[in-house]
This record gives sequence, C-alpha cells and structure tokens, in this order.
Amino acid sequence: MARMPATGRSAVVVGGGIGGLAAAVGLHRTGWRVTVLERAPEPRETGAGISLLTNAQRALDLLGVGDDVRRRAAFMAPGGEGLRLASGRRLQPPADPAFLRAHGLSLIVLTRPELHAALRAALPDRALRTGAEATRVVDLPDGAEVVHRTAVGERTVRADLVVAADGAFSRIRRARWPRVPPPVYSGHSVWRGIAEGVDGAAEPGGSTWGRGLEFGRMPLGGDRVYWFAVANTPEGLRLADEHAEVRRRFGHWHHPVPELIDATPAGRVLRHDVYELAQPLPSYVSGRVAMLGDAAHAMTSDLGQGACQALEDAAVLCAALAAEPDVPTALAHYDEQRRPRSQGIVEASRRMGEFKLTEHRWRILRRNARLRRTPPTANQQGLVAVGDWHPPALAPTP
Repeated sequence: MARMPATGRSAVVVGGGIGGLAAAVGLHRTGWRVTVLERAPEPRETGAGISLLTNAQRALDLLGVGDDVRRRAAFMAPGGEGLRLASGRRLQPPADPAFLRAHGLSLIVLTRPELHAALRAALPDRALRTGAEATRVVDLPDGAEVVHRTAVGERTVRADLVVAADGAFSRIRRARWPRVPPPVYSGHSVWRGIAEGVDGAAEPGGSTWGRGLEFGRMPLGGDRVYWFAVANTPEGLRLADEHAEVRRRFGHWHHPVPELIDATPAGRVLRHDVYELAQPLPSYVSGRVAMLGDAAHAMTSDLGQGACQALEDAAVLCAALAAEPDVPTALAHYDEQRRPRSQGIVEASRRMGEFKLTEHRWRILRRNARLRRTPPTANQQGLVAVGDWHPPALAPTP
C-alpha cells in the first residue's frame, strides 16, 4: 500500500472497531502518526459475517486495503436471488445483472474477524493499544489530550486530532453533546451464525420475510454460508439456547433456511439487540474531535449499512484532512459531506425496519401487495442511491 510522506501531524483514534481501524489506516496512509486506543484487552476476534456493498468497497479502495479485503471475501449480487415469503413464494425477483454491471454494484461477504485482520495488517506496529479505555478528551488551543485508563494506571496522549469511534453508546459523544439522548432500542434483535459443511459456492444469497421476522443468507465461499435472523423481541431478552430459539422461529421456513440453521454449531450463534441514535447529532465535529461510525450515527441493520457508512466516514475524513492542512477547516468539510448522507440512511434504515418487520395482518397483506406491484426498476434505483457512492479523491497533503 503506497504511503504519502509524513506530515508531522498526529491523531488518536478512540475505538478499535471497523470504523476506527479504517480511519487509522487512512490517516497512516496519508502521513499521520496514529494511535488507536481500544478498551478490550485483545483485538476483536469474534463475530459472524459482514456484507459490504460497493460504496464500502470504494471506501476501502481509497484507504488502500480494498484488494486485500476482497481476497478474503466471497462475492454475490446485491439482493441475491430476491425476496421470498416463509413459504418460499417469491415477493421480488433478483436485480437485473446488466443493471448491476452498469453501476458496478456488487456485494462482498466475509467474516468480521477477517475484516478486522485486514485493517490491522495495514497499521504500523504498536499503533493499536489494547486494554486502553478512554475516559475523557481535553481540548487544547492547537489539539487535544485523550486521558485513558490502562492496566498500569491513567495515561494521557496528546494529538492534533481525535477520532471518536467508540461505538453506539459513545462516551465522547455523551460528553460533547449531553443533551442528545442516548441510542434507543429499535424493537428487534438479530441472531447471526455461520453454517458449516454446506455448499457455500452454490448459495446465491437472498432474504425471506415473515410476520415480524426476517432471515437473510449470504455465501462465504467454500463450505460456509453466513446467515442472520431478525425478530421483534423485548429489549435485553436472552435465552439459554439461542440456537434453539432460531430453530423454533425459522426452522419451518422454506429450503435452505432449516438446513442452514441445523448446519450451524449451536455454541456459535450470536445475538445482539439493535439500537439507533434517534435524535441526529447537530454536528459530527467538536473542536478537534471528529465523530465517526456508530458514535456519530448508530443505525438499525435493516439496510445493512452500519459498517458501510463507518467506512465512508473514514474515507471522507482522511480525504478532507489530506486536502486541507488546517485541521478545523478539514473537519468542517468532513461534517458538511457526511452528515446529510449518513443521517438520511439512518432514517431510511428505520423506515425499512418498520415496513418489513410489521406484525399486523392487514399491514403485512398491504406490504406484500405493494412489493409485488413495485417495478424492478424502482428497487434498483434505491440500490443505486445507497450503493453507487464514490469517495472524494485522495489528494497529496499540501
């Protein structure tokens, strides 16, 4: 990966998730000295699958790691074979391959640990500090200090820039915008798993909707298929056997849903409640602090854009800082470019979740009738609006 000359500028990234690592990779590539503070004691090695639409792939290309990530991934057409009901009856056909090619639209699927590994590999040694929990950010006239706890006591690191990528319940966001309410529960949970010993290469992917339920599947290549299952559930509910709960809810659905559930090791089914930042932030910037990813715009998973938008954030932030030597001016450009698009996708994702996860019989009938009447071109244009995004050019730092 080509790297630009050192700029003498330094950045602290708070959070070693996908967005934080991506921002650190891009800053390092453009000549910044980067420190990533991750509160977990070890790099994140758990998680099921993740899908990245073309917009996220283009962001990764700008950051210099797109080819490596694609080498680790399987490819599928966005939407796979289309949308079905639990009986297997088709609601919507697959997207037109010629249309997808014309817009360069594709979906790559890999495991979250593989994506984390690709991003970490692009960072210099010792850039990632684990077991370092940021507790506060102190503004300085020409930068900021990040105070963090470690196993040996409290430490402080000073930088020209702080990137707050500390997740949906960001401590930094709460301190900077105390009047913005915390994320709210969306009303649904997501189970994720990887089926093993199946013909992953033959899996086209696709989604199935039921009454307040969704099941999606995506190829991981080889003998693995990534799947996710969504249901309206009480917040915080956990069961002794989540695998059995997925089988209870979805095990009678059409082929290959039951087979994928049965081919998943019982102890590897993950469950997460889904939260969103219902009140948008008035800005993604405060002083020398830039908010990024879930810390800036936590959203539901209903469009599959959470990680994709974090990667867009990282690409735009790094491009803005590479093009503009004055950090406050660059951060203003970042905020101007990112806030309208990402907050629009938060709202679109919320509306999609309400539409597809309804449990009311008559609403379901209207939903299904509407989907059958919708021309394929309308759905494809919606896909373009989300996926056919291009990052700004990465200009050499003046």
